[in-house]
Amino acid sequence: MHLVHLTVVGPLLARRDNSHLIVAAARRRATATRRRAVAALRRMDATGTAITFGTVAREAGVSRSWLYNQPDLRTEIERLRARRQSIPAARPVPDRQRASDASLLRRLEAATERNR
Repeated sequence: MHLVHLTVVGPLLARRDNSHLIVAAARRRATATRRRAVAALRRMDATGTAITFGTVAREAGVSRSWLYNQPDLRTEIERLRARRQSIPAARPVPDRQRASDASLLRRLEAATERNR
């Protein structure tokens, strides 16, 4: 229970300035929010989860607009998103290494003969 300190100023009662408590609480909230966002980003990067502003916001429990307004987090999300997009899911096989339809058909026929 918090007691409010009152000071008598003439015939009026005035509250003592406790704004420093409100400022301290806001700083703690901001620090906790940032920690959740950074932890979510690290977790998602480590597990290979798709990184977008929306997915990071959901994972961290923050708003997308808050993420956009944090320059360092915004830069990191954009960097990780670009890095993931530049890595192909599977390297395509060069044309000269691909088997032709005729070659695949001959291999299938040979395998069928072996199995008879």
